[in-house]
Amino acid sequence: MSAASEDRRTAERAGEARAAPFEQFGPADVRDLIAEYPLASLGVRAGSEAPASLLPLLGDYDAAGRLVELVGHMARRNPLRAALEADPGAWIQVQGPQGYISPEQAGRRDWAPTWNYAQLWIEAQVTFTPEETGAAVRRLVETMEAARAAPWSVEELGRRYTVMEGQIIGFRARVTRVHGRFKLAQDEAPEIARAIIAATRDPGLGRWMTRFNADRL
Repeated sequence: MSAASEDRRTAERAGEARAAPFEQFGPADVRDLIAEYPLASLGVRAGSEAPASLLPLLGDYDAAGRLVELVGHMARRNPLRAALEADPGAWIQVQGPQGYISPEQAGRRDWAPTWNYAQLWIEAQVTFTPEETGAAVRRLVETMEAARAAPWSVEELGRRYTVMEGQIIGFRARVTRVHGRFKLAQDEAPEIARAIIAATRDPGLGRWMTRFNADRL
């Protein structure tokens, strides 16, 4: 059994994943989805006309592996800044892999098409941390550049970086609740799930479908 499957089984035993099959997930699923798809939508929970923004976010986790904070930065002139300073309640949507699933992929003509996807909906309290802006930017750059043969660093911008840093502000989003929906063929018969995965062109979607069906394929 994979670590992710064991993680979900542990969550179920703890009473954290007693909902529908698509809503059964564990801390490792949350961590890995955020790591793989860090560009998330952030918006004000209520009472503001400020539009949501797409922002790259990195997660901080407790000793048990549960998400406790998201770290990011935004432009100082972003309307979200004023809105969140007035009311720090925020929502964050992490959109993972997604794709249309055709009956052709399932190998059956008497099967209805569907859409598979993975997503998180996170409620949080945002605190702006101007003293951590530089650290937030460097952490993001180092994370995204880590796998490259010659990782880029902000110092390579020279004096331009100081100017650019002055135009942004760091923040932390303290997580208060995590909702998730991982619709990844768990409700299909094993032979249909195998066929769908084999015919899926998106490697990310195929990998996540395999992950959520590993214990029965």
